[in-house]
Amino acid sequence: LTEDEDIQRMLRGSLLRKIKSRRGPRERLFRLQEDGATICFEGRFGRARSQQSFSVMNIEGVREGHQSEGLRKYGADFPERHCFTLVFKGKRKNLDLAARGEEDARHWVQGLTKLMGRLQAMSQPEKLDQYPFWIHGVLQRADRNKDNKMSFREVKSMLRMINIDMDDVYAYKLFKECDRSGDERLEGRELEEFCRRLLRRPELEELFGRYSGEDRVLSAEELRDFLRDQGEDASLRQACAVIRTYELNEKARQQDLMMLDGFMMYLLSAAGDILNQEHTRVHQDMSQPLCHYFISSSHNTYLTRNQIGGTSSTEAYVRALMAGCRCVELDCWEGSDGEPIVYHGHTLTSKILFRDVIESIRDYAFKQSPYPVILSLENHCGLEQQATMARHMKAILGDMLLTQPLEGQDPHDLPSPEQLKGKVLVKGKKLPEPWHEPCGVTSLPDPEEEEEEEEEEEEKLQERSSRQVRDPPRAMVLGDHGVLAKDASQVAPELSAVVVYCQAVPFPGLPHALRHPRPCEMSSFSERKARKLIKQAG
Repeated sequence: LTEDEDIQRMLRGSLLRKIKSRRGPRERLFRLQEDGATICFEGRFGRARSQQSFSVMNIEGVREGHQSEGLRKYGADFPERHCFTLVFKGKRKNLDLAARGEEDARHWVQGLTKLMGRLQAMSQPEKLDQYPFWIHGVLQRADRNKDNKMSFREVKSMLRMINIDMDDVYAYKLFKECDRSGDERLEGRELEEFCRRLLRRPELEELFGRYSGEDRVLSAEELRDFLRDQGEDASLRQACAVIRTYELNEKARQQDLMMLDGFMMYLLSAAGDILNQEHTRVHQDMSQPLCHYFISSSHNTYLTRNQIGGTSSTEAYVRALMAGCRCVELDCWEGSDGEPIVYHGHTLTSKILFRDVIESIRDYAFKQSPYPVILSLENHCGLEQQATMARHMKAILGDMLLTQPLEGQDPHDLPSPEQLKGKVLVKGKKLPEPWHEPCGVTSLPDPEEEEEEEEEEEEKLQERSSRQVRDPPRAMVLGDHGVLAKDASQVAPELSAVVVYCQAVPFPGLPHALRHPRPCEMSSFSERKARKLIKQAG
């Protein structure tokens, strides 16, 4: 790849703007290192400047244009074709960047995509060959005063650079255990020992010792015995193949022997995973009714941190959908300017627009899986903003939104995931048919029924005051900024119309549900309530 035009541009480096607020972002030089796997740039910690880096291996994806919450919010001053976003694995925040020109941005997007593909295709030994160069560069950048020693503060900086989120108390315990000189600095072998301890897996070391015996070397026969004990029908030939694939020591590999590092490399690879790799792809019959499946679901999807004062973000929906989640939750409340908002009601969590959430769902609903996505609406809005929610879903989702029973399907029977591929379903309250209310609206069930699944969570958080707010007379529910949505206990016809196969109802009890099954109705309740129902049913 070194001859590739995109990679050459990255090796020379580009001035990119890091966009994270409305304040004018400063240009920083981003450059690909010679190892082909590390990006360096100048960062800040407080007032101090330091060289920062991240590994291409930690990038989950690259988005072109204004395709992140940060760029949509703060990137309006930069042409869309100059902008791109790096999405990292784990909890690390997105990195939103703007190049000086369209060509520069294109080189970085294409170059990073090529590097990610190359690293993904590497074998484990090939990846290991990259680590010494990468970790050496990280250590150099973490050593701020360039004395070839690492204080605990510098060690913490190193851990942050390599994306290890470790408890400070545990990290300092390891630091002290490796500090043989007792001068609060790690150098040479002390630092090697610290890095080695980060990677230690005592339970795997014990397992290796049990099968390898006193010589601490695993023969092909011993590896075969281990594999058979795990339930595999392994032959001596298969054991030798594992050794040739994963053993790092060439001399041992030639003699069909496996050392501890090779054994750990095998167990921590996809081949050593307890999950059958054939099951990483859909292998089940997907033509059964929807209610025959466990559905990967998310609670309070919008939150990126805690449930009291954390940040709400559309990025949380993107991450959930890209992780394969097929049911996401939207807690909908009255917003200003007639726009519904999503947040954890009666808390200090930040608020995001319902419209922005639906746009993110449209863009990412089916990138990871073609099977249907369910929008679980917890509705606290009045009739007007409920109608706005319905308009937004129809306008933004278009044909993806299911608004009618499938043609040729009994409307009282649930279709299969196969039949619902590429469709978005809305879970919510529905008007009776025909309507019995003269005004075209009907009252929702008691809020206590609607939010019963949050009962245990609320108790843990001791939100007694919020429970008092949540149980007012049924005609009044508190909206955004203290505005009362007087008709939030009713459901608008527009919102009712988009609820097709997932009608939310209070649970009538096991005897009634068994006598009168209604597949298109669904109820939510806490585990405590579930245990109570089971106990009552005997």
